[in-house]
Amino acid sequence: MAPSRFFIPRFLTFLLLLAGGAIAQEAEEKSAPQQLQPGQTISREVAPAKLNADLIRTMTAYRVSLEKLLKIHEQEFKKKAGEVQERRGFYEKGYISRLELDQSQRELAGVEAKMREVEQKIAETKTAIAEAAIFEELLRMPPLRTGEYLERGALIRYNGKAAWSVADAGKIQKFFSEKFGRLLPISALGQTPFHDRMRFDHHDAVDVALHPDSSEGRALMAYLRQAGIPYMAFRNGVPGSASGAHIHIGRPSLRAALR
Repeated sequence: MAPSRFFIPRFLTFLLLLAGGAIAQEAEEKSAPQQLQPGQTISREVAPAKLNADLIRTMTAYRVSLEKLLKIHEQEFKKKAGEVQERRGFYEKGYISRLELDQSQRELAGVEAKMREVEQKIAETKTAIAEAAIFEELLRMPPLRTGEYLERGALIRYNGKAAWSVADAGKIQKFFSEKFGRLLPISALGQTPFHDRMRFDHHDAVDVALHPDSSEGRALMAYLRQAGIPYMAFRNGVPGSASGAHIHIGRPSLRAALR
């Protein structure tokens, strides 16, 4: 007798998708450039602080919703993996057809793809929170001279003179792969839908999910400085948290509303 199908609480997934969509829409509305009234000006001291606080709060809520959705996908993946294992045994005993086994394997692969997609969105959100948290400090800093290096607290910055573009990312990937035997852990390559939604200009930037104080992070920054490639490194996303630590290759990704 063929086994009964597993019941998956799809309505929970649907509800969380709705919640995530609502939060993402709220992020779009809050991050949109504000229209000035006649005679009104934007203070580079106050307005960026308020906008950043709103942005960080919205992105944090969005990240939490994604983490809840990821847990549901992980639970579904565990169930599907058990179902595949069980059906493989039924197939070997001749209880079910190969078609039924293949179908369960495709369903498992589909759930895994959803997990990877949500994980990528979480990584993007953590990175954006890190950059937003340091944005006010960047506004207060004097411009770096060409070739100048600055390290201040959680922020490391190098204003390289090389003509950098995303098209050069392959050279960095090659260096890292040859040195460490694995792919460069890129979390964002150029402009992504998330950057569009949050009004970040990320067209000529690459985010790498490496802590700048790790051996790999230090080696990557040394290579970038030697090549004259500009970068910024973030030791943490928000004060007291290690989430969002990464290396941003390229010029700072300023928000369009504040440029």
